[in-house]
This record gives sequence, structure tokens and C-alpha cells, in this order.
Amino acid sequence: MSRSVLTIEDDAAIRRGIVDALRFAGYEPIEAGDAVTGLDVAVRREYDLLLLDLVLPGGDGLELLAQLRRRRPTVPVIILTARGDESDRVQGLKDGADDYIVKPFSVKELLARVEAVLRRSPQRSADPASIKIPGGEVDLQRREIRFDDGSRDELSEREVDLLRYLASNPSRAIARDELLANVWGLNPRGITTRTIDMLVARLREKLRDNARQPTTIVTVRGKGYMWREEKAED
Repeated sequence: MSRSVLTIEDDAAIRRGIVDALRFAGYEPIEAGDAVTGLDVAVRREYDLLLLDLVLPGGDGLELLAQLRRRRPTVPVIILTARGDESDRVQGLKDGADDYIVKPFSVKELLARVEAVLRRSPQRSADPASIKIPGGEVDLQRREIRFDDGSRDELSEREVDLLRYLASNPSRAIARDELLANVWGLNPRGITTRTIDMLVARLREKLRDNARQPTTIVTVRGKGYMWREEKAED
């Protein structure tokens, strides 16, 4: 059975190009051209991944993403944006997007990112249900952090994927190129690792891991990042 991809994009020519590319690649495309229709489809229809433009008639893409996350927190989302500023990309990631593509983009890049996100989905059922952290635990299936003080925080799909990979390789320095290849599913050659650093910074904030002296996701200078496993109390 083919996987379905919902595209919410107001530019008819761009949307048609995406839909045609997805269909040619074997996906079942679903489409919407404005924020109101897009949110309705995104909430009611079943699909495997959402491609979301940020500038939409009838509403802002980031607000649509926020509303979608409250109703369907686990659906993978890739942002399509002409906004090149880092602040806009960071905001999209903070609001729960799993990846972003800056316009103009090639069909090859689009399909590679779609495939990279969807490739990880079938593997989740075999993964551990939770990860112990200082002061709480991460529920991987529900994509949330539960702290001992009763508070909670939600995680995006990409954040869960990164946590899962790091925690599956405890006490080992993992290079950024390895993370790009195994978490993002991308060939690291020629790709900036800034995205990884931003995601790690956001994860540390959510995990309450001191940014200046982290104890859970540790920076290994010149190599990458290392997961420091929470030791069970005697």
C-alpha cells in the first residue's frame, strides 16, 4: 500500500509540481491551497506526512502547525518556506516541525527528505518505550517528557529520533556526519551540521540539561555528541 503525503501550499504551480513528483515516486498525494482547508484536511484525513508552506491565505503556517500539534502530535511535518532567515527556520523547528526545505528546492531534495522521514516510521514499534533521564523519563511512543515534579513537555518526531539514536549508543561519541546519515537519512557530504546543533540545543532545553555544563547530551569537542546514560539508584 502506497504512503500518502499531504501538501498544503498556496502556489498552484508549486503545489502541482510537488503533487506530480510525489505521485511519480509512488506516493498518494493529498493537497490543499489555504490554511483553513489545509487544517481541516490535516485533522480529518489519514496520511503519513505533511508538507507545509508557511505563508498561506487564511492563516499563518506556523499557527496551523501549532493547532495540528495539539490534535495530532505524532504526524511528521516538513516545512516548505521561502523565508530564508535562520530565526524563521528555528521557530518552525521549535513549533514541532521535523525538517524544513527552503524554496526554491529541487524535486530530488524534496523526495530525499520525504523518504528520510518516512523511512524511520516502521522501526518505532521495536524501540524501547521510554528512556530514563535525570528528574524524569522520556516516553518515546507518546513523544513526551514526564518530569518527577509532574510537568511535561512534548517532542517532535525528529527530536524523538535523535534521542533514540543517541540513547541507543550510550557513552560513545557520535559524529555529526553519523547523525545526518542515520537520523536524517542524508548523505553528509556538503551538508551543514548547523541543523543538528540547533536540534541538540532545543533538546537540552526540553530535557532541562544545563546548556553550559550538560550532563545528559554531552558535547565531545572535535567529534560530536554523546549520550550519558542515567544510572539506576541503588
